[in-house]
Amino acid sequence: MLPVYNQFQLALRNGQDREEIWLAYKGIIYDVTESRLWRNGKHYEHWAGQDLTPELADAPHTEQVFQRFKAIGRLVLKE
Repeated sequence: MLPVYNQFQLALRNGQDREEIWLAYKGIIYDVTESRLWRNGKHYEHWAGQDLTPELADAPHTEQVFQRFKAIGRLVLKE
């Protein structure tokens, strides 16, 4: 079972406040630290450290892109 993180903990992993670069999609948190496309916590107009579920509709790719990254936790909205 994956550990649980809240939105504040996710927000700290934005590639600027800490070295880790995390993002969430459909309640799962992914580590994208090693991705060259997420350097400095930014990928085109998207920022790491947040839930990108609503933004995927505007992306040129599908949710299959998350299979490339390790799922490291679950996002909870309230704790």
